[in-house]
Amino acid sequence: MAESAAVPRYNRLATEISPYLLQHATNPIDWYPWGEEAFAKAKAEKKPIFLSVGYSTCHWCHVMERETFSKKEVANIMNKNFVSIKVDREERPDIDRVYMTFLQTMYDGEGGWPMNVWLTPNLHPFHAGTYFPAVDKKDKKAFSTVSVEVAKQWEAHSDLIIQSGFDIIQKISQAIICEMNSALDVPGPDCVVNCFTQLRDQFDVEKGGFGGTPKFPQPVTFNFLLNLYASNPYSNNGQQSLTMTLVSLKNMAAGGIHDHIGNGFHRYSTDKAWHIPHFEKMLYDQAQLCVCYLAAYQITKEMFYANVARDILRYMARDLSDSEGGFFSAEDAESYAQLGEAQKREGAFCVWRHEEIQQLLPQVVEGTCMAGRCITFWEVFCYHYSVEVQGNVPAAMDSHGDLKTQNVLKERCTVAETAAQFNLAVDVVQQLLVYCRQVLFDARRLRPRPHRDDKIVTGWNGLAISAFAKAAQALGEEEWMQRAVLAAHFIKSRMFIGGRLKRNSYRRSSGARGLDISPTEAFSPDYAYLIRGLIDLYEATFDDLWLEWAVDLQNVFDTLFWDTSRGGYFDFMEGDPSILLRLKEDQDATEPTASSVAAQNLLRLAEYSQIKEFGDRATITFNAFGKRLQTTPFSLPEMMSAYLYGSRQTTQLCIVGSRLTMEWSVLMKNLHSTYAPFKTLAYVSSPNVYVARCLPTLAPLASSLGTPRVFICAEGTCHPPTDDAITITNLLTPSPPMPETPSDYTFELSGPMDPPIAPLC
Repeated sequence: MAESAAVPRYNRLATEISPYLLQHATNPIDWYPWGEEAFAKAKAEKKPIFLSVGYSTCHWCHVMERETFSKKEVANIMNKNFVSIKVDREERPDIDRVYMTFLQTMYDGEGGWPMNVWLTPNLHPFHAGTYFPAVDKKDKKAFSTVSVEVAKQWEAHSDLIIQSGFDIIQKISQAIICEMNSALDVPGPDCVVNCFTQLRDQFDVEKGGFGGTPKFPQPVTFNFLLNLYASNPYSNNGQQSLTMTLVSLKNMAAGGIHDHIGNGFHRYSTDKAWHIPHFEKMLYDQAQLCVCYLAAYQITKEMFYANVARDILRYMARDLSDSEGGFFSAEDAESYAQLGEAQKREGAFCVWRHEEIQQLLPQVVEGTCMAGRCITFWEVFCYHYSVEVQGNVPAAMDSHGDLKTQNVLKERCTVAETAAQFNLAVDVVQQLLVYCRQVLFDARRLRPRPHRDDKIVTGWNGLAISAFAKAAQALGEEEWMQRAVLAAHFIKSRMFIGGRLKRNSYRRSSGARGLDISPTEAFSPDYAYLIRGLIDLYEATFDDLWLEWAVDLQNVFDTLFWDTSRGGYFDFMEGDPSILLRLKEDQDATEPTASSVAAQNLLRLAEYSQIKEFGDRATITFNAFGKRLQTTPFSLPEMMSAYLYGSRQTTQLCIVGSRLTMEWSVLMKNLHSTYAPFKTLAYVSSPNVYVARCLPTLAPLASSLGTPRVFICAEGTCHPPTDDAITITNLLTPSPPMPETPSDYTFELSGPMDPPIAPLC
């Protein structure tokens, strides 16, 4: 064990720029980054590799770092017997994907982070797990116990283990090839009905969402259900699809998974009722959920959904925005409860003690002191947000005791019901709650903030661009448009180098101004998400720059990632010998697959550009995933949305005329007031190489400065819809009456984080 004395105080991760790797730079374990130095050492010393994969805002990664990786006795075991490698899954999703496939294949679908895998020097996996406790427990061995056992097995049977690791990779590779080769033609409308039925069977009719616990928001599922509704809003399936979505969205917004004080949504709920969250916040969740709430607003016209969308946008704009225009990745679940504490606690930044709220909100509601009994602000607030004297977190939901006596805010009922409880006017309670939230927001700003991962991920920024562009359309608010444009310019100027996208950039940890751009090339989802964002941004701004760049990026994307033999898009490029499997993600989960997003991008771009190959690739992509779409379509809801788009006659609307008129504003408001996912928008302001080629009959009108006119276009021919082109909503599917939902789902949400008002006392 004398080797441990030679371990540097700062291991090899100290020179990395990934926030996650830097979190482990002072561990006594002699960590290496993924690369040839570590591989060569393992081969030269004939040692197995220990690979640990996580990300900087991962709660259980932090737990394992504190309990295990920071301990010298564990470091002694690891440094003597293994070459240890740390990987940031958000920096290198290709590495994560390969070994997560092994973990889930060999261990009955187990997955999650931290992911810990033991490899041969040839990088073949032979043992794996997720979180390991620090000491042996009844149901799971300690990390040190497992590591010692693995070391003994390696010493005694390394030749057998090396062969076994090779065989495992071969079997997984063959299974993947077999799955790809078994693709069928898409079975037509049946796959849509099957997807709906499978989702309906998993739906939680009481609280919304799908499946058991933990319960994740599922924007990809909501997208499909809303698209299915829009495709036939008067059908039973359409009505049920809308009901499932609205029930879920309202319960999520009322629950503790929604940050009622600081805006945005936490990662997931540990219970079925959306009450006790895992407190981490991710950019990709915010962006996708925002789009869902915007769509719900366009369908229902209920301001509730618009306010939730604004709530999310404000969080992204305030807490996840870089000064140069990009969006940061995430905020941590953990933080110090107060300055000077030795250890962070999960949720410390977000939870509240009953007496703390009493002290912050002592005011008396005007006119309520009768017979010596006065109603205070804190009473009303605590009732509405389910705050209890002893805390409202069940002990069973608090595995570390971090939330004892604490309250996670959740709306108990509607504002109207709270007003009735205290015999107050609804508008008084509404204003009171706005004021109270602002007071708590100001108090919370004095607490130590959670760690923010300042990594800027290209693909996630593409999702954010979509959210802000769609918000500008649906809400008619210019500030969101400007934010989307700023982000797009940032990606184009900083992350697009030599005709290709880079995956990440980082705010310099040294405190110096500027960003560090990672040399890592962008992956398939980065291209797919950004292309979608650029198309959405074009339809919101009608700036030809974004459409032209989207087409150019699609061509690069096709060159780098398209499977020329079977169709669909690989997750990463060829050429890295350390990546043992070239995979295609086949499940839309918290992030949609690249192939799912690309399929609809291709269909949209085909309509703009009349490039036939785009449409052909979309069809081939559906066929490539035909078996999955036929048997378990609910696992690919985003691809089902693309399939719905491709199976319908899309309404192509082209606008010609001046944007400097009153009619333009009315036209835009009408265009965006209805949820109409099966349309494309174009504006002929100049001989745009894509739009004008697609719509040659409009080219002579491109310089028109008169009243804007809307034309319905198909196959290069355009016809005015009516003499009054401003009356555009008739072209789009009108919304039928809303389905009835139980009163439990009719929660209200006042404008979050509005300017504070004076106390009503």
